[in-house]
Amino acid sequence: MPPFAAPAGGWRRALVRVLSPRGALALHRVEGAALFALRAALAMALPALPLVLSGHADLAVYAMLGAFTTTFGRNLPYRRRGPVLAVVALAMTACVAGGSALAAAAHPHAGGLGAALVVLAMAAVAGLAKFACDAARLGGLGAVMLLFSFAVAANGSPDPAELLPQIAAAALGAALAWALAMAGRLVSPEHPQRLAVAAALHAVADLLDGSGNRARATVAVLQAYQSLGSAPPTAAARSDERPGLCLHLADLSWSLLIGSARRPRTDFAALAPYLRRQARLLADWRRRAPALLPQLSVPVTAARAHWSRASADPGTRSAAELRAAELLTGRQRSHHSRLAVLVVPALRMVLGAGIAGALALALDLGHGYWAAISAAAVLHSVDVRTAAQRAVQRTLGTAAGLAIALAVLALHPTATWLVLVIVALEFLLEYLVARNYGLGVVFLTPLALLLSDLASPTSTERLLHDRALGSVLGITVGLLCALLVVHDQAAVRVQRALAACREATDRAEQALTHRTEQQLPAIQADLASAVVELRAADSAAAGELWPAEIDPARLAAAEQRAYLLLERLSRQR
Repeated sequence: MPPFAAPAGGWRRALVRVLSPRGALALHRVEGAALFALRAALAMALPALPLVLSGHADLAVYAMLGAFTTTFGRNLPYRRRGPVLAVVALAMTACVAGGSALAAAAHPHAGGLGAALVVLAMAAVAGLAKFACDAARLGGLGAVMLLFSFAVAANGSPDPAELLPQIAAAALGAALAWALAMAGRLVSPEHPQRLAVAAALHAVADLLDGSGNRARATVAVLQAYQSLGSAPPTAAARSDERPGLCLHLADLSWSLLIGSARRPRTDFAALAPYLRRQARLLADWRRRAPALLPQLSVPVTAARAHWSRASADPGTRSAAELRAAELLTGRQRSHHSRLAVLVVPALRMVLGAGIAGALALALDLGHGYWAAISAAAVLHSVDVRTAAQRAVQRTLGTAAGLAIALAVLALHPTATWLVLVIVALEFLLEYLVARNYGLGVVFLTPLALLLSDLASPTSTERLLHDRALGSVLGITVGLLCALLVVHDQAAVRVQRALAACREATDRAEQALTHRTEQQLPAIQADLASAVVELRAADSAAAGELWPAEIDPARLAAAEQRAYLLLERLSRQR
């Protein structure tokens, strides 16, 4: 499709489709949210409170910026969380270090070239952070928190002598966040895996009783296997040689998921309440060894017997199964190059943050970096439709958050009380943001304002004025950038995903015909990954101005064919 050609149906129809705010206020289920929020709050409190009590409130701000490390990797198992968060901690510290060094050299508060350099640097950091977080598949606020840390530091006014203490404070906050994120390994080393399996059980239960869909359930079950470092279906051996409730429940989830592709879902609907109850038991970190519900013992036993192979060597896995696990854990890429898919969102982020920051500078708006951060927050999305939803969520959330900030600042709290309020806001932010971004913004707004007030106290009226105007400017610029940076890569992704799904189904049919059982685990994992990519690609393209231009019936037929083959592959195994 040539650049900037009008999509089929015209621009007006495409705009109406992608700008629909439907779903902006929907709530999502999140497993283990309270425990994660508590960990995030402690990560902020532990380094910040001693610094404030010792009279170094300015350094407490940088320690809390480093503590934002805890925002990342909330669902990763400990074996992966450690190295990932170590890299994030270094990146967060580097953002603070680079921002502080730039502020000391450029003096952005004086305006002129120094302020312009800071705007350009924020745009560059926004784009790089977005590209890196998407490439590493790190969810959550991701790039926005890296940009926030850099922007706060870059818009300060430190003396060169203050650089090392600020960097050290950020490194301390990041290190404590890493330690807290890994501390759970001493109490419940498999808790992240249990949360992943609990999410899969919930998703399958929703599918069975009609409140969910197959695509979401498939993603949840594959993520559970990914967390467990396994591949569906598990080559289960005898009960005394394959311990692990999580693995057995993942196999049950897979069995119900693919079984419902051929049989009516009502055949399994009676299991939905028990799946949800089992999920709650798994998610409870206080239970060191959660028991299997009696109502699920027979289905679990049947699923394990279904997947078992008499010739399987207990304790070992074939090369094909190891390759299948690699496919599901993301060590191998999908069928098409992801470069273009990564570049366009990063480009949008660069333009949005740069233009919003430049306009704020031209308008002489105090705390102009808030405009850049607001634009980046809107653009921290997968498509234009999600950006529009983020714009609605951020507008409503900012309005409510400003009211909270006004109420707190009207009390003229001391620095110690400010830190305690910030810690409480961080808990509420992390508890709610994964459920709905707009609810998170309600608490993110006063958190950012109070951090700014702690770093450089100013009048409440000026602070709220700058935040309100900066948010409106950034949201508007972000939404315009999402609309104007048009491309057809999402449509191309759907075409490639459909072709890859067809290839995977053809290989599966050939394997079933020729009885090549040793290749079945990898073929099954390949097919499962292909059908998930097909649904994800179609969803992303539906949110862009350019639709995929593929008959939805073809996509539905390819998806149904893939699920039926997954069921046949599992029965063959």
